[in-house]
Amino acid sequence: MGAAAAGIDAVERELAMLVRRTRSASRRLAEELHRDVDPTAYSLLVRLSEAGESRPSDLAEHFGVGKPTVGRQLACLEERALVARRPDPDDGRAHIMALTAQRESWVARQRERRQAALCESFAAWSDDELADLARTLARLNDALR
Repeated sequence: MGAAAAGIDAVERELAMLVRRTRSASRRLAEELHRDVDPTAYSLLVRLSEAGESRPSDLAEHFGVGKPTVGRQLACLEERALVARRPDPDDGRAHIMALTAQRESWVARQRERRQAALCESFAAWSDDELADLARTLARLNDALR
């Protein structure tokens, strides 16, 4: 196995571990929110918290999934009063989704918890190492589009 192949093998292995750990964390957070909420739907709540009100089509584009997938997840969240729908003032055929006020504060608290856990995990890392990691992850995300 050449150096490039060994490097790709190592990257694949580490990415698989990162994905498993991320899914596990998302599953736990989703279960805390509501036992019937899919971990993927939890990601929609986080995105709505970060971006504010959004059209379902914009959410689908952000996550790189189909509109029907996002629509099903939003319907599940709406049934549980986690998000609310209102007409899009710019397009009467469309609608805008937003977190309910109660869930906005819940997502903010969860974000604070995640940030505290990450601070603890990266306590031994220097500011330069964290900046390098952030740049590398951004580069990875761009490459995987």
